[in-house]
Amino acid sequence: MSSLDTSIRFLAWEARALLARLGQLEPLSLRTPAAPAATLAPAAMAAIEAHLIRERRELRVEVLDFLAWLEGADGRNAAPNQRQRRFALLKMRFNAELDSLDIFADVLNQRSEHETGLWLGGLDAAASDGLHRPGVLAAPPPVVTYLDRGHGAAIRRARTRLPGRGTNPVAVIRVPRERMVGSGIGASLLHEVGHQAAAMLDLITSLRGALRHHAARASGHLPAWRLWERWISEIVADLWALGTLGISATTGLIGVVSLPGYFVFRMRLDDPHPFPWLRVMLSCEMGRQLFRDPQWDHLEQLWVGFYPPQSQSHSRRRLLELLLETLPEFVQLLLEHRSTRLHWRSLREALPASARSPTRLRQLFRSCGGDISQLCNISPTLAMATIGQAAADKRLAPTTESRLLRQLLRHWALKRVIAQKTDNAICHCQPPLRPVRTR
Repeated sequence: MSSLDTSIRFLAWEARALLARLGQLEPLSLRTPAAPAATLAPAAMAAIEAHLIRERRELRVEVLDFLAWLEGADGRNAAPNQRQRRFALLKMRFNAELDSLDIFADVLNQRSEHETGLWLGGLDAAASDGLHRPGVLAAPPPVVTYLDRGHGAAIRRARTRLPGRGTNPVAVIRVPRERMVGSGIGASLLHEVGHQAAAMLDLITSLRGALRHHAARASGHLPAWRLWERWISEIVADLWALGTLGISATTGLIGVVSLPGYFVFRMRLDDPHPFPWLRVMLSCEMGRQLFRDPQWDHLEQLWVGFYPPQSQSHSRRRLLELLLETLPEFVQLLLEHRSTRLHWRSLREALPASARSPTRLRQLFRSCGGDISQLCNISPTLAMATIGQAAADKRLAPTTESRLLRQLLRHWALKRVIAQKTDNAICHCQPPLRPVRTR
């Protein structure tokens, strides 16, 4: 048998093996058993399944087209290396499809774990609530969460490219296990939600244009304004979390970036985040201008006491001074930014800051008395903000805070399931949360 015939038979065999493996990929809906409250929202599951079915169908057509080409006149007249090149590209496409499947499998597999699946169902509800901005965000995508090791959270935004050729039908947020379950979980979750919101509102493009225009008139502080522009995507995500959760966004951030001093002051040119020391100072200034409460001054003093800038070199101190000099002006520009995608509202107006003021959150907490189950009747992010404010005020012990958040995550997961079955879903069937004694 000639080498040409051998290569055709070999590659045809391999292509048919791809078809066989493709046929073994079952719909995700058939793979993972979970309690109903731990399952994905129907809109999210339908979007994921529709995407995977479409991609598999297209891949199957490509494999069959390759086989038809390989066994036809064009394939028989092609050199063996040309045949192999086409098959190699096809196999890469197949592997990319498996990578996409694994992304969603990670989301689903944990749903069958005891307790974890219910927490994730509750986090899905809280993340979706963080994107709910009537009149600001139109048709937000479904949001799903999963846990993974690591120090920080991450998002694979909806409508971005997947490893294959398709676009992501849902927003997938990875939550670090070490943040489960305390008030810091809200800060990590809503920061990633902020990235999705910023993309939908095209905030980064419009803000960079505004910052460049402003920097052209700030001759003495040009280096600082260039740095603000470089970091703007992460700053907007921090602002979204802060405007949604109040002070717990800042205390949660401190929990992530409290590292040895060398790392807190280290600035890397390839890092889109402000270096940790400045990132906390920026969060305090945004809180100060959004909420007008002295707690931000106290938190800033605490942070500076932990990491005094006087310990840094002269050149580093000069950079810090330059950034701090422009900080209030930068935050004001950020909060007052308007764009067509915001319908010419300011970014301040697009955030629910008025409902998250420390005064209102303290009133909400006091109105609960000893029966914290009343938090079930408000939105998940408002409940998280209320708990976070109480924790910052030292009115909730860490163990009480953690227990309360676990109960609320279960409640939101169950309430979401019931809401899927009736238009007027009120979770009457769930036993009330146990009253939590406050300090």
